[in-house]
Amino acid sequence: MVTSAGVLHRAATTVAELDHVLREGEPVLRATPLPGTGLVVPAARLDGFDPRSWARVHCDDQESRSTLRRVAGRATLPVQTACCVALAACTAARLTDAEARDTAVVIAGNNLALGHQSRSAAAYAADPSAIRAGHVLDCFDTDALGAVGEVTGCRGEGWPIGGSSAAGALALIHAARMVATGQAPRCLVVAPVNDLSPVEISAFVKAGAMARVGAGGDGIAGCRPFDESHDGFAAAHIAAAVIVEPASEAYRRGIRPLGRILGSGTGTDGRRGTQPETDGQVRAMRAALTDSGLAPSDIDYVNAHGTGSVIGDDSEAAALSEVFGTNEGTSGGAVEGVVDGAAQGTAGEGPLVNSTKALLGHGLGAAGLVEAIATLLQLTGGYCHANPRLTKPVRPDLRFVTDTITRTPLRTALSNSFAFSGINASLVLGRAAEEDSA
Repeated sequence: MVTSAGVLHRAATTVAELDHVLREGEPVLRATPLPGTGLVVPAARLDGFDPRSWARVHCDDQESRSTLRRVAGRATLPVQTACCVALAACTAARLTDAEARDTAVVIAGNNLALGHQSRSAAAYAADPSAIRAGHVLDCFDTDALGAVGEVTGCRGEGWPIGGSSAAGALALIHAARMVATGQAPRCLVVAPVNDLSPVEISAFVKAGAMARVGAGGDGIAGCRPFDESHDGFAAAHIAAAVIVEPASEAYRRGIRPLGRILGSGTGTDGRRGTQPETDGQVRAMRAALTDSGLAPSDIDYVNAHGTGSVIGDDSEAAALSEVFGTNEGTSGGAVEGVVDGAAQGTAGEGPLVNSTKALLGHGLGAAGLVEAIATLLQLTGGYCHANPRLTKPVRPDLRFVTDTITRTPLRTALSNSFAFSGINASLVLGRAAEEDSA
């Protein structure tokens, strides 16, 4: 079970606020100038984030505030955000000190502090004496693991897990396996902010992977997953954390879990590059369904990877069509139109499909984890959030949620995370049921 969660985004600093953003269905991205490029891109950044200010609002315990200030006060942005969301998740889970000590920690993401590294390199070039000794910690992703452990008291096994844009999902899968096999009584999964430097952002722009403001002809700062006008992703500073443990443990502490992890599937395409392979995505989704013991027809909803990139969206849409067979059993093609905010496919219908990146932006290594949380919130709330400005879907045979929230009972969902170098991960998630408390 996913017992509790913590999230951090410019527009949502709590799980309740994230639920509100999803229900509102409006993008929370801003037009952001790229230094030295003359370009303006849609983005959601945490510039000027201060963990002390966060603690004053979200942390009632004075000792925890003091520890957070001491540990993360001068750390990099990824480490600061990791500590905050981890503390939020542990507090919501009501862990005792003894339970925290036995809790394993998995950190999702790699190359977390590239922005800090870039600034440090520039400072060193100007004055080598300007680099402080603490940089020996700042330059390694493992700093997040140690800092989270110190702030939360979690001292079980520790794992930093990379995987680029699939890291959050891979970390959650690893945690679920540890708990299911008894290697850990519970696991804290933390996905810090990925802080890119102008170098990486410029490379993304030159590669044609990043969205531009007004690309759809409307002057709006947003990205358009699965729409024919899509032109790339919108970068976002996002951090998230969850506690994974057996249902009985959560209910023993009087907590109703966010939902269930029913199965997972992973795989790689076995080659270098940015070109996605539909076959690899199909294998990951089918492996997750097999692991969960469910058939494609049992899935009510898909939270797609859906970055807004042309090649990525087209590949995933083809994979979804193959897995869920939305074009089978018809002779006249798809039935076009919008009903209750969902573009209706063929008679076989298939699951509803949306992409949380349309609202929040792409959190890179944290994307898979925050989108798993978003998926569980929608399962619990009985809704699929809107995908604004999705007016001309790239495939008419999929049931894309368009510009209006779709309210419907949901039982199970599939959440996809796909990364460069052909890393594919899919999760099958379920709503927390009353019988789980037995």
